Amino acid sequence: MIPFLDLKAQNGAIADELQDAVMRVVRSGSYILGPEVAAFEQEFAAYCGVAHAIGVSNGLDALRLILQAYEIGPGDEVIVPSNTYIATWLAASYVGARPVPVEPVEATYNIDPDRIEAAITPRTKAIIAVDLYGQPVDADAINAIARRHKLRVIEDAAQAQGARYRGQICGSLADAAGFSFYPAKNLGAAGDAGGVTTNDAALADRVRVLRNYGSRVKYHNEVKGSNCRLDDLQAAVLRVKLRHLDDDNERRRAIAAEYLRGLAGASSLTLAQVPDWAEPIWHQFVIRHPNRAALQRALEARGIGTLIHYPVAPHLQPAYAELGLQRGALPISERIHDEVLSLPMGPMMSDAHVREVIAATVDACDA
Repeated sequence: MIPFLDLKAQNGAIADELQDAVMRVVRSGSYILGPEVAAFEQEFAAYCGVAHAIGVSNGLDALRLILQAYEIGPGDEVIVPSNTYIATWLAASYVGARPVPVEPVEATYNIDPDRIEAAITPRTKAIIAVDLYGQPVDADAINAIARRHKLRVIEDAAQAQGARYRGQICGSLADAAGFSFYPAKNLGAAGDAGGVTTNDAALADRVRVLRNYGSRVKYHNEVKGSNCRLDDLQAAVLRVKLRHLDDDNERRRAIAAEYLRGLAGASSLTLAQVPDWAEPIWHQFVIRHPNRAALQRALEARGIGTLIHYPVAPHLQPAYAELGLQRGALPISERIHDEVLSLPMGPMMSDAHVREVIAATVDACDA
């Protein structure tokens, strides 16, 4: 059996380091917004090349708090990718704004800068650009549009810890960025966790207040905040894993290179394209096939785990029925969501398993 992602093996390889970190927190008696959170925030800010990192509870809250800190809310519109996980849209909805979807570049799956300006209205306040599957967005093009229209750009870097755009690391490509440290991410905690990165000192201060009940001094509440704090146990785990992130990402890149070479000639298979300016970290290795169900069954019969990221486009989810977007409204995203299949990917994958996945996929496609 080749698992889709072997987190047990990945964490087991650094088990002693993780145990030491966890026990350090347990013995400290400081569990909420303590020294481990402060240290992780400093280390992650330095890693991303930004002035500020703020630990929060999860990736969705990271995006929501950025929008809230920029005072985006009811009556406003936020441009979002039509092809993404629903959390990107939910962040806009949670502050009362309306998500306005824009179709992707089909070859890269990321939001198409050439389609953004047509979606801008007098109510538009921000663009959320997702580095989907660990591939960076075309940040220069998006930021140029935002400057022309005086909009905020928020990078959804939930899947892109360590990816680079023209040599610049994700998390530093926009006014602010939201990260998820869900366990399966390239930089994953031992539970839910998230973070915000920015060079905007005022935004960073506002997010710190909003994540902690609207308070910077205990029992003194400046605004109506929420409880969205990163705890010290998760911060300690993330500090350990941050030290291994670049090595893990290099292994993912090596696996992706083998996949791209080995699957290049497979019948009816579409592979993601990587622009010259992008250095993805392959959070997922996503292929497309017109008969995805049959391909997935064939791989399952060979003992190969796969997942679908994501089976239903956000505009077709019941949660967004009020937008009135029926099937056919966003055809590029719909086609992508109907065809995508994620192959096994992770730093613990052996070369033999990579070859086995390639052989099984080619056999199934050519059958």
